[in-house]
Amino acid sequence: MLFVIDFDGTLARKDTVDTLLEQFAPAAWKDVEQKWLLGHITAVECMGQQIRMVRASRETLEEFFQSIELDASFLPFYHHVCRHAAVAIVSDGLDHPIQIATHKAGLPNIPVFANRLHYVANGIDISFPHLDTHCAAGNGVCKCAVARDLAQPLGGPMVLIGDGKSDTCLAHRADIVFAKKSLRRYCEEQGIEHIPFDSFADVLAVVRKWDVHPPERLSLVA
Repeated sequence: MLFVIDFDGTLARKDTVDTLLEQFAPAAWKDVEQKWLLGHITAVECMGQQIRMVRASRETLEEFFQSIELDASFLPFYHHVCRHAAVAIVSDGLDHPIQIATHKAGLPNIPVFANRLHYVANGIDISFPHLDTHCAAGNGVCKCAVARDLAQPLGGPMVLIGDGKSDTCLAHRADIVFAKKSLRRYCEEQGIEHIPFDSFADVLAVVRKWDVHPPERLSLVA
């Protein structure tokens, strides 16, 4: 089986990109965000415009990335599930902050699929190595495509653990969904079966009840 883990607001306690923009970009980044939320621009266009607004030295940004806090209950969860499942961090955020934060927290080398951060003079830029032109959500990282490619050789159910808009498309396709914050509200509105959670301690409490071969669908999980 496969666990697809979102990063910002899920593994990381806060949304790294939003916090980055709040500290190092002009307030106009919020106008760009609103255009995306209203569907006037794609997530790729939104991220590109916002990331290029960031103004800070490389040293300052590295210090900020070092300050990212992760959910402390993730490591016990990981040690339990990695014995019988594959785990991947799949994020529509930035790869470098994820790598910095997970390394600092002492996490193992979990595969990371995210947009690529590039340092430029007094700021950063972004590229999209996991872009899929057919992505229904228009994200820089098509979580559905990444999850499909990872799951095909594994067989068994796919489990999504997420919190936000970039997870909504995959929530329709995953066999089991753990949801919090706006993803939880979305699942409730769309009638998608899901398990609410606040931390990975909550997820672990559920997963511990599963056998090595867990149910194929959430409707069978009780």
